[in-house]
Amino acid sequence: MKIAVVDDEMLALQSFLSDVIDYDIDYKFFKDGKSVLEYASKHTIDALFTDIRMPEINGLVLAEKLIDLYPDIPIVFITGMPITINELNDKVKANTLGFLYKPYNTNKLSEFLNIIRKRTPTLHVKMFDGFDCFIDGKLVMFSSAKSKELFALLLTYNGKSLTMTDAINLLWEDYDIEKAKILYRNAIFRLRKTLADIGVNCVCFKRAMLTLDKTNIQCDYWNFLNTGEGSYHGEFCKSYSWSIDYLYELDIIAEKNKK
Repeated sequence: MKIAVVDDEMLALQSFLSDVIDYDIDYKFFKDGKSVLEYASKHTIDALFTDIRMPEINGLVLAEKLIDLYPDIPIVFITGMPITINELNDKVKANTLGFLYKPYNTNKLSEFLNIIRKRTPTLHVKMFDGFDCFIDGKLVMFSSAKSKELFALLLTYNGKSLTMTDAINLLWEDYDIEKAKILYRNAIFRLRKTLADIGVNCVCFKRAMLTLDKTNIQCDYWNFLNTGEGSYHGEFCKSYSWSIDYLYELDIIAEKNKK
């Protein structure tokens, strides 16, 4: 999971860092709310820990703006103010897990992190043989075949950005460019809805480009590339013609593991 931590006091950030260093989380530190919003527009954030009193954009305003981007984002306020949840507006209150009052209690911090970890779903991806995704053991149903294939292609890029041009050349190569762009945008719309429905915010939808946040994804293909371990038996995303280009590299890895 990826947590944004915001405080304009460097000592407070250093203190927070020392307390989360042993946790299996990906954290990003910011000194102001504007930087958080710029980051959140291009990357996925699973939770927000923020001070309340900050220049330009205070923590309460920041929370509202992030909720607009991520409606279900859990929020914890780090503050020395004697504020309670009843003083928050309804929009922010619904997403607030609670408060860490300075100097905060590390046990309370652990409690919040465990809650967030349990609320952050892991997407399990199977790419060997056919391509399917699972949440809590349940098959993810994509609303169209092309939105599913587009997601498979993005996962195959393994963290590299997927441009609209590359996607069109591989998925809609038989269409003229204007028709292909319409089909691409339709697949984007459907993919965005599917991911929102299952609560997985792993794709950043930029103009003519997609990027993937791999934080909460477990993928057999990635694991095989990294460790050589897995259930590869000569087939990879076998329903998609472009997948053939990846078999040579996979065969080499598999052959090395036999020795």
